[in-house]
Amino acid sequence: MNRKEFMGTLGFGASAIFAKGGRSADSVDTLPDYGSVSDDAFWRAVRQQFPLGTDRTYLNSGGLGPAPNCVLDAVQAKTAELQSISETGYAVMDEARPVAAAFLGADQEEICFTRNATESNSIIAAGLNLQAGDEVIFESHAHPGGSFPWLSRQKREGIRVKIFDPDPETMSASVEKIRSLITPRTKVIQVSHLTAPTGILFDVKAIAALAAEYGLWFHVDGAQTAGMISVDVHDMGCNSYSTSGHKWMGGPRGTGIIYIRKDRIDDVACLHAGAHSSTNYELPDQFHFVEGARRHEYGTRNTELVHGLQKAIEFQNAIGKDRIEAYGSGLATYLQQQLRDLPSIEVLTPSDPAMRRSITTFRTPKIAFNEMTSRLMREHRLRCRPVSERGLNAVRVSTHIFNSKEDCDRVAQAVAAILKTV
Repeated sequence: MNRKEFMGTLGFGASAIFAKGGRSADSVDTLPDYGSVSDDAFWRAVRQQFPLGTDRTYLNSGGLGPAPNCVLDAVQAKTAELQSISETGYAVMDEARPVAAAFLGADQEEICFTRNATESNSIIAAGLNLQAGDEVIFESHAHPGGSFPWLSRQKREGIRVKIFDPDPETMSASVEKIRSLITPRTKVIQVSHLTAPTGILFDVKAIAALAAEYGLWFHVDGAQTAGMISVDVHDMGCNSYSTSGHKWMGGPRGTGIIYIRKDRIDDVACLHAGAHSSTNYELPDQFHFVEGARRHEYGTRNTELVHGLQKAIEFQNAIGKDRIEAYGSGLATYLQQQLRDLPSIEVLTPSDPAMRRSITTFRTPKIAFNEMTSRLMREHRLRCRPVSERGLNAVRVSTHIFNSKEDCDRVAQAVAAILKTV
């Protein structure tokens, strides 16, 4: 598509492509080549791929990211196809597997499709061979989907959870906090790749090296990074990595991925097994798991959703992972600069660009987080996320590919307006 043809799609003539029910079969094809148009025109075209309404500004991809039209269309079409023949379409899983593996820098046999990051985290937390008194270290800002699986096992079996506060100033300080907690009973280190409450990016490669030094399992909760930044799990050096499809990746709800390093797959017990966990068994006593992490994909699944996740990944690939990372973090930097100029506003997200990406978290002593969040939505139609964890009393703003500088301006102007009334 050349520049003239693309610009034509931005006018009323675009209705055949973008109007509900009249889109092309693959909406990714309607994106222009980056560089063939202005940056603003390119990102407006990206925004038009989403069915988000215009009555409010959505700024919560860290909680639930909207899916682009091509994903919704793909799920609907695959559902209709499979329902027309009443088949599960399990082959869809293997069609999507190489796409997901390449997206995360993994091998196909290391990828398992789950329903969300919580389920992925639970597979690791429940499956590792731990005894009462064994220790697991993770950060105090861990999402419940990352902490609850370990807390449940602590309550049930007597393992011991140890936490540290992530350092917002330097990456190395967090690494040293972890080191200080390691004892002969420590077996696992887990961190959020990027923390959900305040958007602190960990030096996961350094933590992986630390874990290897002590012979510890290293698990990364990547719910806030896959789809926000470029991820390469092999380069990262972790033993396992989890993520959700329904946040920054723009996949359907009910999709997730877990990566388990191929030489450690057998170290994670498959506690939930069923059809597709094995193809080599004989009643009553012969049973062998299938090779690879896919053994955890037990039972009948909604394969249409996995097909949609594949399309979400392909949509991001069409834009470019590095381009997505730069755009979202650039918006966050732009917003943070404005917020720091406002009286009484404290930005909790690290000031060091190396330690943050597309999340901005701020607070003020003048108004509680819940009231600020409520007023941003009620008075200014800005959908943000309250941050109550660890008494942070803050508001989180996620900036993603469908957002703009104008959205950031609206946030800063709304916060300023609210501050004038308190």
